[in-house]
Amino acid sequence: MVTAPHITALIVAAGTGQRAGGGAPKQYRAVAGKPMLSHSVQRLLSHPAIGEVRVIIHPDHSDLYAGAVCARVVPAAESGKLGAPIFGGAQRADSVRAGLAAITADYVLVHDAARPFISTAVLDRLLEKLDATTGVVPSLAVADTVRRETNGTWQEVPRDGLHRIQTPQAFPYAALVAAHQGDVTDEAAAWLAAGHKLAYVQGEERLRKMTTEADIESATTRRIATGSGFDVHRFVDGDHVIIGGITIPHTHKLEGHSDADVALHALTDALLGALGEGDIGAHFPPSDARWKGANSKIFIEEALRLVRERGGIIQHVDITIIAEAPKIGPHRDAMRQSMANLLGLPLAYVSVKATTTEQLGFTGRREGIAAQAIATLSLPSEDA
Repeated sequence: MVTAPHITALIVAAGTGQRAGGGAPKQYRAVAGKPMLSHSVQRLLSHPAIGEVRVIIHPDHSDLYAGAVCARVVPAAESGKLGAPIFGGAQRADSVRAGLAAITADYVLVHDAARPFISTAVLDRLLEKLDATTGVVPSLAVADTVRRETNGTWQEVPRDGLHRIQTPQAFPYAALVAAHQGDVTDEAAAWLAAGHKLAYVQGEERLRKMTTEADIESATTRRIATGSGFDVHRFVDGDHVIIGGITIPHTHKLEGHSDADVALHALTDALLGALGEGDIGAHFPPSDARWKGANSKIFIEEALRLVRERGGIIQHVDITIIAEAPKIGPHRDAMRQSMANLLGLPLAYVSVKATTTEQLGFTGRREGIAAQAIATLSLPSEDA
């Protein structure tokens, strides 16, 4: 897998999207609850191997871009990875060349904004194959019968070896700059024309291109999934607790194999539950020494990876902390912001509440803390 210090992703979003209808350019129209472009931006930003994301836009679309991306989807923790937009040209090839000229990188991924549902799995497969001499593209075998019509005569085309090519397409940066000539339909065409080696990895149906109104309507067909989580940890001798990623001074600490962050553990289970992916113990067994003392953010990040791999979108999370002490109220806003940053969500999408059990039960006796969480996701309907 590529471990170069600088991999840049270019998102081509400079078109007017007229075939899709609907008034606004298609890359700014709502798909699965948010602007189409914002899906690609967020998914590329979230991949740890990608150091920078730049979007190539039409010169007249600055306000649309700001509303779709800057004001909505850039998590605070990842905002430094998103560079300024780049103005494109008259044709797609012109726009890509403008993007290439505006960056420097070791490797570059070029992606069409009209393919919003990139999975982490596809990105991992691309980067695994990418090296200093090889370009890599995702593809799918052609399954349908294909016929060519010429002057009223139909001829069946053998499907063996036929591929549907998708994006993002990944290349060594300098070699692609030199190869990118003429009005090519995609970067792979320019790469092959220059005599370079091209590798293929498995694409995904959900990565299909949104071209028409029907495509956009189909992509908005989603199902809502809800998961719940519950966790509890006992008090032992110590001087602080960690709840929701926030360290709070206290007379005791919480006992656990990891850092015993009861809120993040419950939230991890809620996210996994919404996906039907079991519970935190199945993914991070306490018998595994790797997780001893681990920061519970690791568990959330793995749950997020699974959400993104499935094309999921987190719509809302709600966490209730059950404790007599310490008092949660003074730290509630910090917890909300911490979890919103971790999840890459606007603050309004994260709720944190606290309650007591009126001195009943183990929490009432101040023997420990419990937390419960609910996560609401939207998932592609094909996952149903």
